[in-house]
Amino acid sequence: MARLLVLACSSTKRPDPDRIPALARYDGPLWRTLRAADPDGRCAKVAFLSAHYGFRDAATPIADYDARLTQDLADRMIAGGVTTRWPRPPSPRRPDTCGIHPGAEIASLARHGVEPFEEIALVGGRLYVDVMHALVRGFVDMDSVRREARVNVINGPIGRMRQELRAWLSEADGAHGGRP
Repeated sequence: MARLLVLACSSTKRPDPDRIPALARYDGPLWRTLRAADPDGRCAKVAFLSAHYGFRDAATPIADYDARLTQDLADRMIAGGVTTRWPRPPSPRRPDTCGIHPGAEIASLARHGVEPFEEIALVGGRLYVDVMHALVRGFVDMDSVRREARVNVINGPIGRMRQELRAWLSEADGAHGGRP
């Protein structure tokens, strides 16, 4: 089964001065749980949603940054859908050649519709989950996520989120004898 985990970024980051994969950069409790529960990355493909970078594959090298998702930014991300690039250009007068749009990232993760996702976990705070839901609707229209895909939302107190994330990852590990 093709599974996708979409995690909210983390305010806690490793301070490496170079660009490093998001999976290594983010160091909050959910990211540590992911690395401990699925150290080999076999239970799901992993993406992240960031106030700065938007929706990306967790293997994407990113720089250290500090940005918070606000209601205004979440609304703009939802309105922009799967075709708006993130990060946005530093000035409205500059060409829109910055960043990557979510549609390109999900297409790559789903091998351009050859392996659409059948199960998804959306993990993060309310604003992040709202944006994630909106993007998933666009991903379905692109044939990167099956219309009947099971979408699991993991949201709430951090301790419970960590338990639910670990359980979701272990479902794949147990169902496939350790290989999704």
